[in-house]
Amino acid sequence: MLLSILNSIFCIAFILFAYVNLNDSDFWLWVPIYMIASICCGFAVFNHFYPTVYLAAISFYIVYAVILFFVKDGVRDWILRYKRPSLVESMQATKPYIEKTREFFGLLIISGALAINYFFCGC
Repeated sequence: MLLSILNSIFCIAFILFAYVNLNDSDFWLWVPIYMIASICCGFAVFNHFYPTVYLAAISFYIVYAVILFFVKDGVRDWILRYKRPSLVESMQATKPYIEKTREFFGLLIISGALAINYFFCGC
């Protein structure tokens, strides 16, 4: 029951995240990223689990998160070079590190949601 509620919340949240990314310059990447996670969580609400899809998606998301961590003006630079200023002062990404760092944490959230389904529902 708790996992169904959690998956419902994740499903709706990821749909909203995909919608917000429609006006982004890289919408072609982020809308599918969020929609795949949303669909997986939506299926989990109805007790349909696809562990292979979870693993494939998590693998892609983690690899992409690692890339965003080490890329120029990525998470590592946000921590070391820029000294971790706020990422949520405004919704506009006015500094070069903001978008990459937000995307990094979004990928971690998605990976966590799918990992919950993989470990507690699908296997």
